[in-house]
Amino acid sequence: MAEAVKKQGIKEFITSIPYNKIGLKDLMSFEKTPRNIIIAVITFAFLVSFAVGVALYLMHGHHSYNVTREHPWGLLIAVYIFFVVSSTGLCIVGSLGDVFGYKEYEMISKRAIFGSIVTIIAGFAVIAFEIGHPVTMLIYNVLTPGFTSAIWWMGTLYGLYLTFMIIEFVFLLKHDMRMARIFGLTGLLVGLAAHSNLGGVFGFLNARTISNGVFYPTYFILTAFITGIFIAFIMMGIRYRLSFPENAKKMLTNLAKIQGLLIAILIFFVTWKMLTDIYGGMPNRSEVALHILGSWTFWAEVVLAMAIPLLIILKSKGSAIHAMFWASLGGMVGVFFMRYNLVHDTQLKPLQMMKVREYQLAPEWVHYFPSAAEIMISLGGLGLCILLYYVGTKLFNLDAETH
Repeated sequence: MAEAVKKQGIKEFITSIPYNKIGLKDLMSFEKTPRNIIIAVITFAFLVSFAVGVALYLMHGHHSYNVTREHPWGLLIAVYIFFVVSSTGLCIVGSLGDVFGYKEYEMISKRAIFGSIVTIIAGFAVIAFEIGHPVTMLIYNVLTPGFTSAIWWMGTLYGLYLTFMIIEFVFLLKHDMRMARIFGLTGLLVGLAAHSNLGGVFGFLNARTISNGVFYPTYFILTAFITGIFIAFIMMGIRYRLSFPENAKKMLTNLAKIQGLLIAILIFFVTWKMLTDIYGGMPNRSEVALHILGSWTFWAEVVLAMAIPLLIILKSKGSAIHAMFWASLGGMVGVFFMRYNLVHDTQLKPLQMMKVREYQLAPEWVHYFPSAAEIMISLGGLGLCILLYYVGTKLFNLDAETH
């Protein structure tokens, strides 16, 4: 009897979640402006490319990727990190209102939390075709947990994080702010733990001195918040078509000021990271750092994700929100290069072979460029992210409501 009542309570809870009944006609009913049509066509093309990339992977396995024993982590790892960093950042932004109680940020809470769910799902969709056997992984993740493995903790914590984010979003939809705050705070703490642990995956690489150490666990949290603010500007810019109401202007101005501080701290961090890597000429670290400084992708990261947004914020004191919208679009491109550089630069220097007594050729830099399958799956992840977010805007009311 008690079990039947419990089941009835769960069913009633689920059926009472507010949502809009939509069909295919509703999804196709967007305003047919040239911009919207271009976005729709690009999204569809990305989804098709995802299907083709997955088909290539299923036919040829990892041979469809350009990863090697010398460069085992490729574009899909970088894109996965890109999405989960975005998810953690949106979680932080969403928590400003519903968890920490800052009223001016409540207008973006539901939108940011839903965005955190969408981005991590996209990340999981991409990484599923990198790890080889995702179903087997889920089974043995429970049956034979690897408590000493940072990657095991990463997967487990992100799974818990996604669960808490979904529950928090449901309570936000039901306007139960007390429960939303409880699950939001829990999800935020688990998400920060998962994300710093993801940085630890790189920090624990003793054989790769360029990344080994405590830098990346803290760097990941900082860049997640920066990424979340970039996406917040993009979300609100699209929502209001750059015609922001006064409360949105106030919120975005405050976010821009926070962003300026965060980017300044990031520049400080990266500068000292490079100086300590180069200083002393430590083998396998200093030459890699110098090689990184000579790459155009590093400077794309610096210019797009750091210099341009910071200059706009400093010049306008955070009030140039239209300029920040466009800078945020460029900033997300810079964040992608930030993730790609993180993965690729870690593997630039080939490891020493075990046959130290035999003649070896002088090691060269490890070269890598993503294959067509990797690029298509990565673009498909972006297409999936855009599609899910669009469906969410139709299915749920993501705007703040007054009660």
